[in-house]
Amino acid sequence: MSGSIARTIDRLSGAGSDQYVVIGAVILSTFFIGFGGGVIFPILPNLGVLLGISPFMVGVILSANRFSRLVANAPAGILVDRIGTRTPFVVGMFVQGFATLGYVVAIPAPAPEVWFLSARFLWGVGSALVFATAYTIASDVSDGGSRGTSMGLIRGGVLFGAPTGMVVGGVVSEIGGEIAAFLLATVFAFVASGLAYATIPETHVEGDARESVKPWDVDTSVPAVTVGLINFAVLFVYFGVLFSTLVLFLGENDIGLLGFDAQGTSGLFMAITVVTAGLFMFLGGYVSDLQQSRVPVLLCFLGILFVGFVLLASADSAGTLAVACLFIGAGQGGTSGPMMALLGDLTDDGRMGRAVGTNNVLGDVGGGVGPIVSLPVTELVGFVPVYLACAALPLVAAAVLLGGVYRETGQLLPATELPNL
Repeated sequence: MSGSIARTIDRLSGAGSDQYVVIGAVILSTFFIGFGGGVIFPILPNLGVLLGISPFMVGVILSANRFSRLVANAPAGILVDRIGTRTPFVVGMFVQGFATLGYVVAIPAPAPEVWFLSARFLWGVGSALVFATAYTIASDVSDGGSRGTSMGLIRGGVLFGAPTGMVVGGVVSEIGGEIAAFLLATVFAFVASGLAYATIPETHVEGDARESVKPWDVDTSVPAVTVGLINFAVLFVYFGVLFSTLVLFLGENDIGLLGFDAQGTSGLFMAITVVTAGLFMFLGGYVSDLQQSRVPVLLCFLGILFVGFVLLASADSAGTLAVACLFIGAGQGGTSGPMMALLGDLTDDGRMGRAVGTNNVLGDVGGGVGPIVSLPVTELVGFVPVYLACAALPLVAAAVLLGGVYRETGQLLPATELPNL
C-alpha cells in the first residue's frame, strides 16, 4: 500500500481495524445489491408470456447487463484510477438501485420490453463500476498478509447476492406478486447504496493523481493479462459451459434428485457448486495469505477444477455428479481469492483499477462465449468430449500463470509482499 493511501486510511479511522470495517461494508453492499441482479431470473420468463414479450427478447433482456458491462469494464477501471474508488463505487450502487426500480416501472408500462432492456443495460454499467472499485478497495486497504482473504470474502459476497435474489424473487413473487418482489429488491438496493455512501472512504487517489490517468489508458500489462486469462478460463468452463449444459446433460442421462426433473435437479446441482465455491473463496484466499507464494495455491485449485470436469465427463448417477460438482465448485471458488490477490501483489496501487477492469473484461468474455461455443459443439460431439476439453482448460491456465508470473518477476513462485507491521 502506498504511503499516501495508508495515511488516508489512518486519518479516516485512526486504527488498523478500519481495513475490516471497509471490507465488511463492501461485502454487505455488493451482497444486497446482488438481489436486483438475481431477482429477475425466476420472474421474467413467466412475465414474457403475461406481458407479450417474445422468448428471444426475454433472452436478450437477461443477457443485456453482461453486454453493457463488457463494454463498461475497462472504462470503469480507468475511471477508478483517475478519480478514486469512493465516488464510482457509490454511484455504481445507486445506478443499480435505479435499474432495479426500472423493473417495477416496466410491468405496468405500455412497452415493458423497452423498460426491462433499459434497466438491464443500466444495471450492467452500474455493476462494472462496483466490480472495478470493490476489488481495488480491497487491494488498497489490504497487504500481503490479508489481501487473499479480503479478495475471497468480497468475491463471495458478489457470488451469493445473485442466487439469494433468485430464491427471494421466486418466493416473494409467488406470495405477493411480481411487483412486490421487484419493490423488495429495490429497497435492498437502495439500503446497500446508502450503506456504501455512509461507510466507504476514498482509498485510491489523492490530489494531482486524479489528473494523471488518461481516459484511453487500458491496462495490458503482463499481470493484468495473465490473471485475466485465468479468469477467462475459469468462467468459461464454469458459467459458460457447466451452467448452460447441465440441464441437457441431466436430461440425456436421466439423472434426477429428490423427485425433480432435469430442470429442477440442475438448479440443485448448481446450488451445490455455488455454495462450495463460496466457502472455498474464503479458504483459498486465507490459505494464500499464510503461504510464501500464492502460485502454489492457485495451481492446486486449478488442478481441483481439472479433476472436477474429468469426474463430470464420467458421471452416470446423482452421487457421482454431486462429487463432480463439489470439485468444480471448490476449484472455481478456490482460485478467486488468490487470483485477485496475486493481481494486487503484482500491480502498482495507481494501476489497480485498470488492472481489475482488464480482468473483468476477459472474465465476462469467457462467461459470455462459453454458452455460444458449448451448446452447438455439445450437440455435434456429445457431452464427454466437451467436458474433457473443459478439464484441459485449467491446465492451460496453469501454464499461462507460470509463464506470466515468471516473465513479470523472474521467479515461478514469487513471494507475497510482506504485511505492513
